[in-house]
Amino acid sequence: MPYARELKKGQIVAIDSQYYLVRQVDTKRPSARGAQTLYKVRFCSVPAGKILSKTLTGDDLLADINLLRRPVSLLYKEGNEYTFMDNEDYTQYAINADIIKDVLPYIHEGQENITALFVEDQLLCLELPGSVSLKIIETAPAVKGASAAARSKPALLVTGLEVQVPEYLREGEWIKINTETGKFMSRS
Repeated sequence: MPYARELKKGQIVAIDSQYYLVRQVDTKRPSARGAQTLYKVRFCSVPAGKILSKTLTGDDLLADINLLRRPVSLLYKEGNEYTFMDNEDYTQYAINADIIKDVLPYIHEGQENITALFVEDQLLCLELPGSVSLKIIETAPAVKGASAAARSKPALLVTGLEVQVPEYLREGEWIKINTETGKFMSRS
């Protein structure tokens, strides 16, 4: 059982026999002597997606769960369902788009390096690496000599995500995107 002070983003805990994914942890240290450090935690229920905010002290215990992490890749999208395949035993899992809406701008068909989180053989959510490579499908033409200036332009990526990129990039190039901030990092 983890204490509230040990919670990290992406961890799954049980609250009132419902599974919750930790989305954000803010620490508040009161200036009064003897006051306890408070942790404002924002949870998202999985697979339902309901938001729950709680303020906890560092000594509050939460129920930990047996979580299984498996590497998967996106096979295809059909309607509002996304189908993923386990990279080790080739089992296929379908999940509703509403459950994984936060990661959808960063995944495309055939993409690997995605981790699926399971509890009791039920796919609850997906975990992405810190950065992903995505292809630019639409942007303004590249400007020669633009690398000296720090100007940017909008670019539409293969997943539908729109980001600001340096002017020297053109359509068809692959770039790295930070999955936490949604911003351009570098060429891939």
